Amino acid sequence: MHGEAGDGLPVDLWLALVIILLCVALAAFFAASETALTAASRARMYALEKSGDPRAALVNRLLRRRNRLIGATLLGNTLVNIGSSAFMTSVLVALIGDNGVVYATLIMTFLLLVFAEIMPKTLAINYPDRISLIVVRVMSVFVAIFGPVLLAIEAVVRSLFKLMGIDVTRQKSMLSGHEQLKSTVEFLHREGGVERGERDMFGGLLDLNELEVSDVMVHRTRMRTINADLPPRELLREVVNSPYTRMPLWRERPDNIIGVLHAKDLLRAVDVCGDVDKLKVDDIALEAWFVPNTTSVDDQLQAFLKRKTHFALVVDEYGEVMGLVTLEDILEEIVGDIRDEHDLAVQGVRPQADGSVMVEGSVPIRDLNRVMAWDLPDEEATTIAGLVIHEARAIPESGQVFTFHNFRFEVLRKIRNRITALRIAPANVAGGE
Repeated sequence: MHGEAGDGLPVDLWLALVIILLCVALAAFFAASETALTAASRARMYALEKSGDPRAALVNRLLRRRNRLIGATLLGNTLVNIGSSAFMTSVLVALIGDNGVVYATLIMTFLLLVFAEIMPKTLAINYPDRISLIVVRVMSVFVAIFGPVLLAIEAVVRSLFKLMGIDVTRQKSMLSGHEQLKSTVEFLHREGGVERGERDMFGGLLDLNELEVSDVMVHRTRMRTINADLPPRELLREVVNSPYTRMPLWRERPDNIIGVLHAKDLLRAVDVCGDVDKLKVDDIALEAWFVPNTTSVDDQLQAFLKRKTHFALVVDEYGEVMGLVTLEDILEEIVGDIRDEHDLAVQGVRPQADGSVMVEGSVPIRDLNRVMAWDLPDEEATTIAGLVIHEARAIPESGQVFTFHNFRFEVLRKIRNRITALRIAPANVAGGE
């Protein structure tokens, strides 16, 4: 060794120790940079870039070349880890001989694991956005300097993958954009960052493209219709007593819909005519708008906005009326139940003191899930009665009890072939009764 530092270590050994500490610090920097940049919120960085933050623009640029970023951090980590280990080995061999190799391995394993891996990565994963903005300038310079080396490494890696029959050039997410958004919102809800109501609104909005009008319509058995051949006074009484402003008109048989009567049009005609008995309902009825039951809810929403109307009748492939759908039905899929002073009070869902819920068979599964924060499947059936029939593979009798999807279903009432009332309880609640 050349020169001494007093009676202590030779100057060369002190320099080696300084280099070792510097290498450990650089290893920590690269580990934190990789963790923070890969975990940074793309949405937040995009918002910061739009607001004029140049550091966020650099972060987005690096994330668009993620492979090169990861290659740069791994290259930096490899260089400093090997360098620090080599210098530590040389120091300890010079001090205590050949046994220094063993001690160097143990010491560097501890230093690199604790100070260059666990601590910086833990810090980075807890504050990814903040640390990304701090380290991005240095990482951008490092990526730019070692660009040619990284390109060569990428080429070698792609060639090796190609030999193994793996194509890494096609980067396709397993989830669609809608699914990623839904998963993110659900995760944030579980973490406490998004309230349940907000989660339901986001989920309802994203589900519009996946739902068909048959999933949100009012079934024909629950439609309130009017016989067009009723005497004018009786017809007026029906409209006034109805909680709805638009009602389908039928003639000869209930499924023969000939038009739609708007309460405002009827009252205006009464005011103009002066004599209720002289009213002709066919003259004031609006033309019925029929839509296929397979129309997506999103498309139907756009159609409502385009036609400036809020009411449509839903038909199946044979042209038979299945029900009706309104703009309010679609909006309720987003914001939840919308009720005003004229709406019917009966919702069909009545929670009981014992933890069970009394449910009408016609209640949609999606509405029950929203009200009770449950997760019953709605892929095979629209209503809760339909779910029970689907799972039972038969039309149950009153009094029968079934347990599936971790819930207990008791059929309380059946009229002909329709289940009209059930008692539902989570299996753990039902089991404790």
